[in-house]
Amino acid sequence: MEAFNYWVSQNPNQVFLRQPINRTFIEYTYLNVDEEIRKVVTGLKKLGVQPGDHVAILSKNCAHWIMADLAIMAAGCVSIPIYPTFGAETIEEILIHSESKAIIIGKLDDFPSQQRGIPNILKIGIEMYGVVEDQTWEKLQAQNEPSKKIHTPKSDELMTIMYTSGTTGNPKGVMHSYGAFEQLINTAIDQIKMPPHPRYFSYLPMTHIAERAGIEMSAIFRGATVSFPESLDTFAEDLASVQPETFFGVPRIWQKFQEKILEKMPQKKLNRLLNLPLIGGIVKKKIKTKLGLSASVVNFSGAAPIAISLQQWYKKLGIEINQAYGMTEDCILSHFNLTGSNKFGTVGRPLPGVTSKLSPEGEILIKSNCLMKGYYKEPEKTAEMFTDDGFLKTGDIGEFDHDGYLSITGRVKDQFKTDKGKYISPAPIELEILKNNDVDQVCIVGTGIPQPIALIVPSEAGLKKAKESFNQSIWKTISEVNPGLESYEKIAKAVIMKEVWSVDNGLMTPSLKVKRNRVEALHLPMYPEWFKEKANVVYES
Repeated sequence: MEAFNYWVSQNPNQVFLRQPINRTFIEYTYLNVDEEIRKVVTGLKKLGVQPGDHVAILSKNCAHWIMADLAIMAAGCVSIPIYPTFGAETIEEILIHSESKAIIIGKLDDFPSQQRGIPNILKIGIEMYGVVEDQTWEKLQAQNEPSKKIHTPKSDELMTIMYTSGTTGNPKGVMHSYGAFEQLINTAIDQIKMPPHPRYFSYLPMTHIAERAGIEMSAIFRGATVSFPESLDTFAEDLASVQPETFFGVPRIWQKFQEKILEKMPQKKLNRLLNLPLIGGIVKKKIKTKLGLSASVVNFSGAAPIAISLQQWYKKLGIEINQAYGMTEDCILSHFNLTGSNKFGTVGRPLPGVTSKLSPEGEILIKSNCLMKGYYKEPEKTAEMFTDDGFLKTGDIGEFDHDGYLSITGRVKDQFKTDKGKYISPAPIELEILKNNDVDQVCIVGTGIPQPIALIVPSEAGLKKAKESFNQSIWKTISEVNPGLESYEKIAKAVIMKEVWSVDNGLMTPSLKVKRNRVEALHLPMYPEWFKEKANVVYES
Protein backbone atom coordinates (compact mmCIF):
# COMPACT_ATOMS: atom_id res chain seq x y z
CA MET A 1 0.00 0.00 0.00
CA GLU A 2 2.94 2.35 0.60
CA ALA A 3 3.92 2.21 -3.08
CA PHE A 4 0.36 2.95 -4.19
CA ASN A 5 0.00 5.78 -1.68
CA TYR A 6 3.26 7.27 -2.96
CA TRP A 7 1.90 7.62 -6.50
CA VAL A 8 -1.42 8.98 -5.20
CA SER A 9 0.53 11.75 -3.48
CA GLN A 10 3.06 12.33 -6.27
CA ASN A 11 1.02 11.80 -9.47
CA PRO A 12 -2.65 11.89 -8.40
CA ASN A 13 -3.96 12.79 -11.86
CA GLN A 14 -1.95 10.21 -13.80
CA VAL A 15 -4.13 7.52 -15.37
CA PHE A 16 -3.67 4.24 -13.50
CA LEU A 17 -6.32 1.93 -15.01
CA ARG A 18 -8.01 1.92 -18.44
CA GLN A 19 -11.10 -0.27 -18.80
CA PRO A 20 -12.79 -0.62 -22.23
CA ILE A 21 -16.59 -0.70 -22.16
CA ASN A 22 -18.48 -0.75 -25.47
CA ARG A 23 -15.26 0.18 -27.31
CA THR A 24 -14.52 3.23 -25.15
CA PHE A 25 -11.77 3.24 -22.52
CA ILE A 26 -12.97 4.43 -19.11
CA GLU A 27 -9.96 5.87 -17.30
CA TYR A 28 -9.26 5.92 -13.56
CA THR A 29 -6.50 8.12 -12.16
CA TYR A 30 -4.49 7.15 -9.10
CA LEU A 31 -6.64 9.61 -7.12
CA ASN A 32 -9.88 8.11 -8.51
CA VAL A 33 -8.77 4.63 -7.48
CA ASP A 34 -7.71 5.81 -4.03
CA GLU A 35 -11.13 7.32 -3.40
CA GLU A 36 -12.98 4.23 -4.64
CA ILE A 37 -11.00 1.75 -2.56
CA ARG A 38 -11.30 3.91 0.56
CA LYS A 39 -15.10 3.89 0.16
CA VAL A 40 -15.02 0.11 -0.18
CA VAL A 41 -12.95 -0.12 3.01
CA THR A 42 -15.67 1.85 4.85
CA GLY A 43 -18.37 -0.32 3.31
CA LEU A 44 -16.67 -3.61 4.17
CA LYS A 45 -16.30 -2.51 7.77
CA LYS A 46 -20.02 -1.60 7.98
CA LEU A 47 -20.91 -4.99 6.50
CA GLY A 48 -18.98 -6.78 9.24
CA VAL A 49 -15.75 -7.63 7.43
CA GLN A 50 -12.88 -7.42 9.91
CA PRO A 51 -9.09 -7.07 9.44
CA GLY A 52 -7.62 -10.52 8.86
CA ASP A 53 -10.76 -11.88 7.19
CA HIS A 54 -10.43 -13.62 3.85
CA VAL A 55 -12.09 -11.90 0.87
CA ALA A 56 -12.28 -13.60 -2.53
CA ILE A 57 -12.14 -12.06 -6.02
CA LEU A 58 -13.93 -13.82 -8.89
CA SER A 59 -13.40 -11.90 -12.10
CA LYS A 60 -11.57 -11.73 -15.39
CA ASN A 61 -8.87 -9.10 -15.66
CA CYS A 62 -10.36 -5.62 -15.44
CA ALA A 63 -9.83 -2.32 -13.66
CA HIS A 64 -11.97 -3.49 -10.76
CA TRP A 65 -9.84 -6.60 -10.22
CA ILE A 66 -6.92 -4.39 -9.21
CA MET A 67 -9.18 -1.98 -7.30
CA ALA A 68 -10.75 -4.91 -5.42
CA ASP A 69 -7.34 -6.29 -4.50
CA LEU A 70 -6.16 -2.87 -3.28
CA ALA A 71 -9.37 -2.44 -1.26
CA ILE A 72 -8.87 -5.84 0.37
CA MET A 73 -5.30 -4.89 1.30
CA ALA A 74 -6.40 -1.45 2.54
CA ALA A 75 -8.99 -3.14 4.78
CA GLY A 76 -6.30 -5.36 6.30
CA CYS A 77 -7.86 -8.50 4.80
CA VAL A 78 -6.35 -11.43 2.89
CA SER A 79 -7.23 -11.75 -0.82
CA ILE A 80 -8.33 -15.06 -2.32
CA PRO A 81 -8.18 -14.79 -6.14
CA ILE A 82 -10.24 -17.39 -8.03
CA TYR A 83 -9.72 -18.24 -11.70
CA PRO A 84 -12.67 -16.82 -13.68
CA THR A 85 -12.91 -20.02 -15.74
CA PHE A 86 -13.45 -22.31 -12.74
CA GLY A 87 -16.79 -24.10 -12.53
CA ALA A 88 -19.22 -23.90 -9.63
CA GLU A 89 -17.87 -26.98 -7.85
CA THR A 90 -14.27 -25.73 -7.77
CA ILE A 91 -15.36 -22.21 -6.76
CA GLU A 92 -17.33 -23.64 -3.85
CA GLU A 93 -14.43 -25.85 -2.83
CA ILE A 94 -12.02 -22.89 -2.74
CA LEU A 95 -14.40 -20.54 -0.92
CA ILE A 96 -15.08 -23.13 1.77
CA HIS A 97 -11.45 -24.25 2.10
CA SER A 98 -10.18 -20.65 2.25
CA GLU A 99 -12.84 -19.67 4.80
CA SER A 100 -13.72 -16.60 2.75
CA LYS A 101 -16.12 -14.22 4.52
CA ALA A 102 -16.95 -12.23 1.38
CA ILE A 103 -16.50 -12.29 -2.38
CA ILE A 104 -16.22 -9.48 -4.95
CA ILE A 105 -17.67 -10.57 -8.31
CA GLY A 106 -16.63 -8.73 -11.45
CA LYS A 107 -16.28 -9.32 -15.18
CA LEU A 108 -17.21 -12.90 -16.14
CA ASP A 109 -18.28 -14.77 -19.27
CA ASP A 110 -20.90 -17.01 -17.66
CA PHE A 111 -21.62 -16.03 -14.06
CA PRO A 112 -25.07 -17.73 -13.95
CA SER A 113 -23.42 -21.15 -14.31
CA GLN A 114 -20.94 -20.31 -11.52
CA GLN A 115 -23.41 -18.68 -9.14
CA ARG A 116 -24.49 -21.85 -7.37
CA GLY A 117 -20.88 -22.43 -6.29
CA ILE A 118 -20.96 -19.39 -4.00
CA PRO A 119 -22.13 -20.29 -0.48
CA ASN A 120 -24.03 -17.99 1.86
CA ILE A 121 -21.36 -15.32 2.32
CA LEU A 122 -21.29 -11.58 1.65
CA LYS A 123 -21.47 -11.01 -2.13
CA ILE A 124 -20.45 -7.72 -3.73
CA GLY A 125 -21.27 -7.53 -7.42
CA ILE A 126 -19.97 -4.98 -9.89
CA GLU A 127 -22.86 -3.55 -11.89
CA MET A 128 -20.56 -2.27 -14.66
CA TYR A 129 -20.03 -5.91 -15.68
CA GLY A 130 -23.66 -6.95 -15.21
CA VAL A 131 -23.32 -8.56 -11.76
CA VAL A 132 -26.07 -7.22 -9.51
CA GLU A 133 -26.23 -8.49 -5.92
CA ASP A 134 -27.81 -7.05 -2.77
CA GLN A 135 -24.49 -5.29 -2.27
CA THR A 136 -22.61 -3.85 -5.23
CA TRP A 137 -19.42 -1.91 -5.79
CA GLU A 138 -21.49 0.99 -7.06
CA LYS A 139 -23.69 1.04 -3.95
CA LEU A 140 -20.60 1.07 -1.74
CA GLN A 141 -19.41 4.10 -3.70
CA ALA A 142 -22.72 5.93 -3.33
CA GLN A 143 -23.41 5.10 0.32
CA ASN A 144 -20.01 5.53 1.98
CA GLU A 145 -17.42 8.19 2.72
CA PRO A 146 -13.77 7.39 1.99
CA SER A 147 -12.04 5.80 4.97
CA LYS A 148 -9.44 8.17 6.42
CA LYS A 149 -7.43 5.25 7.76
CA ILE A 150 -6.19 2.30 5.76
CA HIS A 151 -4.15 -0.68 6.80
CA THR A 152 -0.34 -0.47 6.80
CA PRO A 153 0.86 -4.07 6.49
CA LYS A 154 4.01 -5.55 7.97
CA SER A 155 6.50 -7.35 5.76
CA ASP A 156 5.81 -10.83 7.17
CA GLU A 157 2.04 -10.38 7.18
CA LEU A 158 -0.07 -12.74 5.02
CA MET A 159 -1.21 -10.84 1.92
CA THR A 160 -2.87 -13.47 -0.25
CA ILE A 161 -3.69 -17.14 -0.70
CA MET A 162 -3.32 -18.04 -4.37
CA TYR A 163 -4.95 -21.29 -5.41
CA THR A 164 -3.02 -23.08 -8.13
CA SER A 165 -4.74 -23.85 -11.42
CA GLY A 166 -4.72 -27.58 -10.73
CA THR A 167 -2.51 -29.07 -13.47
CA THR A 168 -2.46 -32.20 -11.32
CA GLY A 169 -4.98 -32.83 -8.55
CA ASN A 170 -7.06 -30.27 -6.68
CA PRO A 171 -6.01 -26.61 -6.36
CA LYS A 172 -3.78 -25.85 -3.36
CA GLY A 173 -3.73 -22.50 -1.56
CA VAL A 174 -0.26 -20.93 -1.74
CA MET A 175 0.26 -18.41 1.07
CA HIS A 176 2.43 -15.35 0.34
CA SER A 177 3.44 -12.41 2.49
CA TYR A 178 3.68 -8.73 1.56
CA GLY A 179 7.46 -9.02 1.95
CA ALA A 180 7.71 -11.69 -0.76
CA PHE A 181 6.09 -9.45 -3.38
CA GLU A 182 8.05 -6.43 -2.20
CA GLN A 183 11.40 -8.19 -2.61
CA LEU A 184 10.36 -9.69 -5.96
CA ILE A 185 9.29 -6.37 -7.48
CA ASN A 186 12.28 -4.44 -6.12
CA THR A 187 14.54 -7.09 -7.66
CA ALA A 188 12.64 -6.82 -10.97
CA ILE A 189 12.92 -3.01 -10.96
CA ASP A 190 16.67 -3.33 -10.49
CA GLN A 191 17.14 -6.06 -13.13
CA ILE A 192 14.49 -5.20 -15.76
CA LYS A 193 14.93 -1.65 -16.96
CA MET A 194 11.72 0.10 -17.98
CA PRO A 195 10.77 3.67 -18.93
CA PRO A 196 9.27 5.79 -16.13
CA HIS A 197 5.51 5.17 -15.65
CA PRO A 198 5.37 2.41 -18.28
CA ARG A 199 2.28 1.30 -20.21
CA TYR A 200 1.10 -2.23 -19.40
CA PHE A 201 -1.48 -4.48 -21.06
CA SER A 202 -3.13 -7.07 -18.81
CA TYR A 203 -4.79 -10.09 -20.40
CA LEU A 204 -3.43 -13.32 -18.86
CA PRO A 205 -5.35 -14.37 -15.72
CA MET A 206 -4.58 -11.96 -12.87
CA THR A 207 -5.13 -14.97 -10.63
CA HIS A 208 -1.86 -16.41 -12.00
CA ILE A 209 1.32 -15.42 -10.18
CA ALA A 210 3.06 -14.08 -13.33
CA GLU A 211 0.32 -11.57 -14.16
CA ARG A 212 -0.31 -10.71 -10.51
CA ALA A 213 3.35 -9.89 -9.96
CA GLY A 214 4.44 -8.76 -13.41
CA ILE A 215 1.45 -6.51 -14.10
CA GLU A 216 -0.50 -5.59 -10.96
CA MET A 217 2.31 -5.40 -8.39
CA SER A 218 4.86 -4.08 -10.88
CA ALA A 219 2.41 -1.35 -11.95
CA ILE A 220 1.82 -0.29 -8.35
CA PHE A 221 5.55 -0.10 -7.62
CA ARG A 222 6.52 1.57 -10.92
CA GLY A 223 3.58 3.98 -11.15
CA ALA A 224 2.41 2.45 -14.43
CA THR A 225 -0.76 2.71 -16.51
CA VAL A 226 -2.58 -0.60 -17.01
CA SER A 227 -4.99 -1.23 -19.90
CA PHE A 228 -7.22 -4.26 -20.43
CA PRO A 229 -8.81 -5.91 -23.47
CA GLU A 230 -12.59 -5.73 -23.72
CA SER A 231 -13.03 -9.25 -25.09
CA LEU A 232 -11.26 -12.00 -26.98
CA ASP A 233 -12.69 -10.60 -30.21
CA THR A 234 -11.20 -7.14 -29.57
CA PHE A 235 -7.92 -8.40 -28.09
CA ALA A 236 -5.75 -7.65 -31.13
CA GLU A 237 -7.30 -4.21 -31.63
CA ASP A 238 -6.95 -3.30 -27.95
CA LEU A 239 -3.33 -4.50 -27.74
CA ALA A 240 -2.42 -2.56 -30.89
CA SER A 241 -4.06 0.60 -29.52
CA VAL A 242 -2.07 0.41 -26.26
CA GLN A 243 1.41 -0.52 -27.61
CA PRO A 244 2.63 -1.57 -24.12
CA GLU A 245 6.25 -1.13 -23.11
CA THR A 246 6.59 -4.73 -21.95
CA PHE A 247 4.77 -7.88 -22.98
CA PHE A 248 4.50 -11.33 -21.40
CA GLY A 249 3.06 -14.24 -23.35
CA VAL A 250 2.93 -17.95 -22.73
CA PRO A 251 4.33 -20.00 -25.66
CA ARG A 252 0.84 -20.68 -27.00
CA ILE A 253 0.25 -16.93 -27.39
CA TRP A 254 3.52 -16.48 -29.29
CA GLN A 255 2.52 -19.43 -31.53
CA LYS A 256 -0.86 -17.83 -32.25
CA PHE A 257 0.77 -14.50 -33.13
CA GLN A 258 3.06 -16.35 -35.54
CA GLU A 259 0.12 -18.16 -37.15
CA LYS A 260 -1.73 -14.89 -37.75
CA ILE A 261 1.35 -13.28 -39.32
CA LEU A 262 1.96 -16.24 -41.64
CA GLU A 263 -1.71 -16.35 -42.65
CA LYS A 264 -1.33 -12.89 -44.15
CA MET A 265 2.27 -13.25 -45.31
CA PRO A 266 3.54 -16.77 -46.15
CA GLN A 267 7.03 -17.62 -44.92
CA LYS A 268 8.69 -17.51 -48.35
CA LYS A 269 7.35 -14.02 -49.03
CA LEU A 270 8.28 -12.87 -45.51
CA ASN A 271 11.84 -14.17 -45.94
CA ARG A 272 12.19 -12.41 -49.27
CA LEU A 273 10.98 -9.06 -47.90
CA LEU A 274 13.09 -9.26 -44.73
CA ASN A 275 16.21 -9.74 -46.86
CA LEU A 276 15.64 -6.43 -48.65
CA PRO A 277 17.61 -3.71 -46.76
CA LEU A 278 15.07 -0.87 -46.77
CA ILE A 279 11.87 -2.86 -47.22
CA GLY A 280 12.89 -5.34 -44.48
CA GLY A 281 12.98 -2.59 -41.86
CA ILE A 282 9.57 -1.28 -42.92
CA VAL A 283 8.05 -4.79 -42.80
CA LYS A 284 9.45 -5.42 -39.31
CA LYS A 285 8.08 -2.13 -38.03
CA LYS A 286 4.67 -2.76 -39.59
CA ILE A 287 4.41 -6.26 -38.07
CA LYS A 288 5.49 -5.07 -34.62
CA THR A 289 2.98 -2.22 -34.70
CA LYS A 290 0.20 -4.52 -35.89
CA LEU A 291 0.97 -6.94 -33.04
CA GLY A 292 1.08 -4.08 -30.53
CA LEU A 293 4.76 -4.57 -29.72
CA SER A 294 6.36 -1.55 -31.41
CA ALA A 295 7.14 0.12 -28.06
CA SER A 296 7.92 -2.98 -26.01
CA VAL A 297 11.43 -2.79 -24.58
CA VAL A 298 11.38 -6.32 -23.14
CA ASN A 299 9.29 -9.37 -24.02
CA PHE A 300 8.96 -12.48 -21.88
CA SER A 301 7.70 -16.02 -22.26
CA GLY A 302 7.02 -18.41 -19.42
CA ALA A 303 4.67 -20.96 -17.80
CA ALA A 304 5.81 -23.64 -20.30
CA PRO A 305 8.88 -24.23 -22.50
CA ILE A 306 9.16 -22.25 -25.72
CA ALA A 307 10.86 -23.69 -28.80
CA ILE A 308 14.23 -22.17 -29.74
CA SER A 309 13.05 -22.07 -33.36
CA LEU A 310 10.14 -19.81 -32.34
CA GLN A 311 12.49 -17.46 -30.49
CA GLN A 312 14.78 -17.35 -33.53
CA TRP A 313 11.83 -16.68 -35.84
CA TYR A 314 10.76 -13.66 -33.77
CA LYS A 315 14.29 -12.35 -33.49
CA LYS A 316 14.36 -12.00 -37.29
CA LEU A 317 11.41 -9.62 -36.88
CA GLY A 318 13.30 -7.59 -34.30
CA ILE A 319 11.32 -9.10 -31.40
CA GLU A 320 13.52 -10.75 -28.79
CA ILE A 321 11.73 -13.13 -26.43
CA ASN A 322 13.32 -13.70 -23.01
CA GLN A 323 12.31 -17.00 -21.48
CA ALA A 324 11.74 -16.83 -17.71
CA TYR A 325 11.09 -19.43 -15.06
CA GLY A 326 9.22 -19.35 -11.80
CA MET A 327 6.19 -20.79 -10.04
CA THR A 328 3.49 -19.73 -7.61
CA GLU A 329 5.35 -21.33 -4.71
CA ASP A 330 8.53 -19.24 -5.22
CA CYS A 331 6.63 -16.04 -6.12
CA ILE A 332 8.43 -16.32 -9.50
CA LEU A 333 11.69 -15.06 -7.99
CA SER A 334 13.78 -17.67 -9.75
CA HIS A 335 15.57 -17.60 -13.14
CA PHE A 336 15.20 -15.03 -15.92
CA ASN A 337 16.84 -14.31 -19.24
CA LEU A 338 17.43 -10.55 -19.39
CA THR A 339 18.24 -8.03 -22.08
CA GLY A 340 21.89 -8.41 -23.05
CA SER A 341 22.18 -11.86 -21.46
CA ASN A 342 19.51 -13.88 -23.24
CA LYS A 343 20.43 -17.45 -24.13
CA PHE A 344 17.79 -19.17 -26.25
CA GLY A 345 16.76 -22.62 -25.05
CA THR A 346 17.40 -21.74 -21.41
CA VAL A 347 15.35 -20.00 -18.71
CA GLY A 348 18.27 -17.83 -17.69
CA ARG A 349 20.42 -17.48 -14.62
CA PRO A 350 19.31 -17.09 -10.98
CA LEU A 351 18.06 -13.63 -10.06
CA PRO A 352 19.78 -11.83 -7.15
CA GLY A 353 18.67 -13.33 -3.87
CA VAL A 354 18.11 -16.79 -5.38
CA THR A 355 20.13 -19.91 -4.70
CA SER A 356 19.42 -22.87 -6.97
CA LYS A 357 20.81 -26.36 -7.31
CA LEU A 358 19.88 -29.82 -8.59
CA SER A 359 18.97 -32.81 -6.48
CA PRO A 360 20.77 -36.10 -7.17
CA GLU A 361 17.79 -36.99 -9.40
CA GLY A 362 18.12 -33.73 -11.36
CA GLU A 363 15.16 -31.92 -9.78
CA ILE A 364 15.56 -28.13 -9.59
CA LEU A 365 15.68 -26.82 -6.02
CA ILE A 366 15.19 -23.13 -5.16
CA LYS A 367 15.83 -21.04 -2.06
CA SER A 368 15.09 -17.33 -1.50
CA ASN A 369 13.28 -15.00 0.89
CA CYS A 370 10.25 -15.09 -1.42
CA LEU A 371 9.27 -18.72 -0.95
CA MET A 372 5.69 -19.41 0.09
CA LYS A 373 4.71 -19.51 3.74
CA GLY A 374 3.13 -22.86 2.89
CA TYR A 375 -0.09 -24.37 1.57
CA TYR A 376 -3.10 -23.12 3.51
CA LYS A 377 -4.28 -25.77 6.00
CA GLU A 378 -2.01 -28.37 4.34
CA PRO A 379 1.02 -28.85 6.64
CA GLU A 380 1.84 -32.31 5.28
CA LYS A 381 1.77 -31.19 1.63
CA THR A 382 3.83 -28.15 2.62
CA ALA A 383 6.47 -30.32 4.25
CA GLU A 384 6.67 -32.50 1.12
CA MET A 385 7.61 -29.41 -0.93
CA PHE A 386 10.81 -28.62 0.98
CA THR A 387 14.15 -30.33 1.53
CA ASP A 388 15.62 -30.63 5.01
CA ASP A 389 17.84 -27.59 4.32
CA GLY A 390 14.92 -25.36 3.23
CA PHE A 391 15.04 -25.61 -0.56
CA LEU A 392 11.76 -25.65 -2.50
CA LYS A 393 11.24 -28.74 -4.65
CA THR A 394 10.04 -27.36 -7.99
CA GLY A 395 9.04 -30.67 -9.56
CA ASP A 396 10.99 -29.69 -12.68
CA ILE A 397 14.02 -31.53 -14.03
CA GLY A 398 16.83 -29.36 -15.34
CA GLU A 399 20.49 -28.86 -16.04
CA PHE A 400 22.93 -25.94 -15.80
CA ASP A 401 25.41 -25.09 -18.54
CA HIS A 402 28.96 -23.85 -17.91
CA ASP A 403 27.74 -20.22 -17.86
CA GLY A 404 25.16 -20.93 -15.17
CA TYR A 405 22.13 -20.84 -17.47
CA LEU A 406 19.36 -23.25 -16.52
CA SER A 407 17.50 -25.44 -19.02
CA ILE A 408 14.29 -27.29 -18.14
CA THR A 409 14.31 -30.82 -19.50
CA GLY A 410 11.01 -32.06 -18.10
CA ARG A 411 8.64 -32.49 -15.17
CA VAL A 412 9.14 -35.20 -12.57
CA LYS A 413 5.41 -36.05 -12.73
CA ASP A 414 5.28 -35.91 -16.54
CA GLN A 415 7.69 -38.79 -16.94
CA PHE A 416 6.02 -42.02 -18.05
CA LYS A 417 7.18 -45.59 -18.46
CA THR A 418 6.63 -47.64 -21.62
CA ASP A 419 5.95 -51.36 -21.32
CA LYS A 420 9.68 -51.84 -21.99
CA GLY A 421 10.27 -50.35 -18.53
CA LYS A 422 11.98 -47.21 -19.83
CA TYR A 423 11.17 -43.75 -18.45
CA ILE A 424 10.61 -40.93 -20.95
CA SER A 425 10.54 -37.15 -20.37
CA PRO A 426 8.13 -35.83 -23.02
CA ALA A 427 8.73 -32.05 -22.89
CA PRO A 428 11.93 -31.87 -25.04
CA ILE A 429 10.38 -34.11 -27.70
CA GLU A 430 7.21 -32.02 -27.76
CA LEU A 431 9.21 -28.84 -28.33
CA GLU A 432 10.82 -30.39 -31.39
CA ILE A 433 7.45 -31.36 -32.88
CA LEU A 434 6.02 -27.89 -32.16
CA LYS A 435 8.54 -26.46 -34.64
CA ASN A 436 6.08 -27.62 -37.31
CA ASN A 437 3.62 -24.77 -37.95
CA ASP A 438 0.92 -27.33 -38.76
CA VAL A 439 0.91 -28.38 -35.09
CA ASP A 440 -0.97 -26.36 -32.47
CA GLN A 441 -0.71 -28.68 -29.47
CA VAL A 442 1.11 -31.94 -28.80
CA CYS A 443 1.33 -34.43 -25.97
CA ILE A 444 3.79 -37.34 -26.07
CA VAL A 445 2.35 -40.40 -24.31
CA GLY A 446 3.18 -44.07 -24.09
CA THR A 447 2.05 -45.71 -20.87
CA GLY A 448 1.50 -49.42 -21.50
CA ILE A 449 2.70 -49.54 -25.12
CA PRO A 450 6.14 -50.47 -26.52
CA GLN A 451 6.94 -47.04 -28.04
CA PRO A 452 5.57 -43.54 -27.41
CA ILE A 453 3.00 -41.92 -29.66
CA ALA A 454 2.29 -38.23 -30.32
CA LEU A 455 -1.22 -36.89 -29.72
CA ILE A 456 -1.50 -33.85 -31.99
CA VAL A 457 -4.01 -31.03 -32.32
CA PRO A 458 -3.62 -29.38 -35.76
CA SER A 459 -3.10 -25.63 -36.08
CA GLU A 460 -5.32 -23.46 -38.27
CA ALA A 461 -2.68 -23.70 -40.98
CA GLY A 462 -2.67 -27.49 -40.66
CA LEU A 463 -6.44 -27.71 -40.89
CA LYS A 464 -6.38 -25.82 -44.19
CA LYS A 465 -4.13 -28.43 -45.80
CA ALA A 466 -5.38 -31.46 -47.68
CA LYS A 467 -5.34 -34.55 -45.46
CA GLU A 468 -2.55 -36.27 -47.40
CA SER A 469 -0.38 -33.15 -47.40
CA PHE A 470 -0.97 -32.62 -43.67
CA ASN A 471 -0.11 -36.26 -42.88
CA GLN A 472 3.13 -35.98 -44.86
CA SER A 473 4.05 -32.79 -43.01
CA ILE A 474 3.49 -34.40 -39.60
CA TRP A 475 5.36 -37.59 -40.35
CA LYS A 476 8.23 -35.69 -41.97
CA THR A 477 8.73 -33.79 -38.70
CA ILE A 478 8.61 -36.97 -36.62
CA SER A 479 11.06 -38.64 -39.02
CA GLU A 480 13.45 -35.73 -38.50
CA VAL A 481 13.06 -35.85 -34.70
CA ASN A 482 13.38 -39.62 -34.20
CA PRO A 483 17.08 -40.04 -35.18
CA GLY A 484 18.09 -37.76 -32.31
CA LEU A 485 16.19 -39.83 -29.73
CA GLU A 486 17.12 -42.97 -27.82
CA SER A 487 15.64 -46.13 -29.33
CA TYR A 488 12.96 -46.38 -26.61
CA GLU A 489 11.99 -42.70 -27.12
CA LYS A 490 11.33 -42.86 -30.87
CA ILE A 491 7.77 -41.86 -31.84
CA ALA A 492 5.87 -44.77 -33.38
CA LYS A 493 2.65 -43.00 -34.39
CA ALA A 494 1.04 -39.59 -34.68
CA VAL A 495 -2.58 -39.51 -33.55
CA ILE A 496 -4.60 -36.52 -34.74
CA MET A 497 -7.12 -35.33 -32.18
CA LYS A 498 -10.66 -34.44 -33.26
CA GLU A 499 -11.08 -31.57 -30.77
CA VAL A 500 -8.91 -28.69 -29.61
CA TRP A 501 -7.63 -28.90 -26.03
CA SER A 502 -8.95 -25.85 -24.22
CA VAL A 503 -9.69 -24.37 -20.81
CA ASP A 504 -13.41 -24.84 -21.49
CA ASN A 505 -13.16 -28.61 -21.99
CA GLY A 506 -10.81 -29.00 -19.05
CA LEU A 507 -7.78 -30.11 -21.07
CA MET A 508 -5.77 -26.92 -20.48
CA THR A 509 -5.12 -24.89 -17.35
CA PRO A 510 -6.17 -21.20 -17.22
CA SER A 511 -2.50 -20.38 -17.89
CA LEU A 512 -2.73 -22.42 -21.14
CA LYS A 513 -0.70 -25.46 -20.17
CA VAL A 514 -1.87 -28.88 -21.32
CA LYS A 515 -3.39 -30.89 -18.46
CA ARG A 516 -1.45 -34.03 -19.21
CA ASN A 517 -3.23 -36.11 -16.58
CA ARG A 518 -6.65 -35.21 -18.04
CA VAL A 519 -5.50 -35.93 -21.61
CA GLU A 520 -4.09 -39.26 -20.40
CA ALA A 521 -7.27 -40.20 -18.52
CA LEU A 522 -9.37 -39.46 -21.61
CA HIS A 523 -7.25 -41.30 -24.18
CA LEU A 524 -5.25 -43.98 -22.32
CA PRO A 525 -7.64 -46.84 -23.20
CA MET A 526 -7.07 -46.16 -26.91
CA TYR A 527 -3.26 -46.27 -26.87
CA PRO A 528 -2.92 -50.01 -27.72
CA GLU A 529 -5.43 -49.77 -30.57
CA TRP A 530 -3.76 -46.67 -32.05
CA PHE A 531 -0.33 -48.28 -31.69
CA LYS A 532 -1.46 -51.33 -33.72
CA GLU A 533 -2.70 -49.22 -36.66
CA LYS A 534 -0.71 -49.74 -39.85
CA ALA A 535 -0.65 -46.07 -40.85
CA ASN A 536 1.98 -43.74 -39.38
CA VAL A 537 -0.62 -40.99 -38.91
CA VAL A 538 -3.97 -42.07 -37.51
CA TYR A 539 -7.08 -40.12 -36.55
CA GLU A 540 -9.13 -40.18 -33.38
CA SER A 541 -12.56 -41.50 -34.29
